[in-house]
Parts: sequence; structure tokens; C-alpha cells
Amino acid sequence: MCFENYFPIWGQLLPHQQRLLQDSLTFQTVKKGAILHGGSSDCAGLVLIRAGQLRALVYSEEGREITIYRLFGGDLCLFCAPCVIRSIQFDVTIQAEKDTEFWSIPAGIYQQLMAQSAVVANYTNELMASRFTEVMSRMEQFMWQRLDQRVAAFLLQEASIEGTCTLQITHEAIANHLGSHREVITRTLRDFQSEGMVKLSRGRVTILNREMLEMLRA
Repeated sequence: MCFENYFPIWGQLLPHQQRLLQDSLTFQTVKKGAILHGGSSDCAGLVLIRAGQLRALVYSEEGREITIYRLFGGDLCLFCAPCVIRSIQFDVTIQAEKDTEFWSIPAGIYQQLMAQSAVVANYTNELMASRFTEVMSRMEQFMWQRLDQRVAAFLLQEASIEGTCTLQITHEAIANHLGSHREVITRTLRDFQSEGMVKLSRGRVTILNREMLEMLRA
């Protein structure tokens, strides 16, 4: 499908704005694990995902990772171009969780469109507000929820994303998402297994009792 089918405000742009945007696009593909953006000094352009999955993460002072939000097909990544939004004052890393196809919009072109079009400016502001709401929600979970609650919520989210209760994921990967240590995640998952909520095998977590995880997450 074409870019205009994925950019929600395409039909509200003027013809010359559509041409400017269309002529500036590059289409790219990255493999799982690739880093698309690595900090506030990196401002290559915005990313509109055609297919695949990205995650936005930050690092603690100790070097631990925590996922602050995720992006899927049709999502626009503003944090890939922090120079467009001057209020972004913290470093965000964008990593491909799956093989991902996307269009890259040069930061300068997008800034030009924002200056010309109230539609683009309003869309961008709404998107930023939505992303920051996600970030704040994740930070509240990190600060106030017990780890077992966060692990339960993560497993349920993964099952929803993948469309299966059999998750191909390591304890290390879960720890990286949640800002924890692998050993702590392993102990938590073993507790879940002893209570009949999950079954563990190498590189795999199978959800056996979704209702119990839902109750724990609440």
C-alpha cells in the first residue's frame, strides 16, 4: 500500500504539500534488533511504519533498559526526529522488535509542513500528547506497581500483540522491557508457574491461566 493510505491527514494537505512530502520520502527495511534512533543528537527524520514493530526505550544510570512505548503498522515515530519537537529533552532509543518496513520523512521537510499547515501542526501536537500519556502511564507503573503485577501485564500485552498464548520470548528480553534484572524475572515467572499461571520452557512462556494474570494485574 502507498504512503497516503498510512498517513491519516494526507487528504487534508494541499496538493503542493502532498507533492513536497511524496518527493522527500525514502522507503527502508530494517531487521529485528536494528537501532533506528540512538539519542537526542540523532535527527535523521520521522518514521511512518508500514509493517513491523518498534519499541522506544530509555536507559537507567545503571545501564538497564525500560520500554516506554511501542509502535506498530501505521504509527508515526516523532521521537526518531527530536529536532522537530524542541520540547523533547531526554534521550530515547528506537529499536526494531521485528523486521520492519517504514517510510522516512526528512526532519526539515516535516518542520516546513508544520510551519505551513495548521492541520500538520495540530496532528503532531495530538500525537505528542498521546505519546507522553503512554510514557507517563508506563512511568507510573514502574514507580507504583509491584514487579509481579508488571510482569503479568506485560505477558497479557504480549499475548494480545502476538495473537497467541505461547510467547517466544526470553527472560532477559522481559527484563529489558520492564527495567529489571533477568534473575528477578526468572524468580517471578517460576512463582507464576508454581501457581499454574504459566508454563516455562527454553525461550518460551506459555500462558495457562489468563484469568489469574488478569486478577494479578488489576
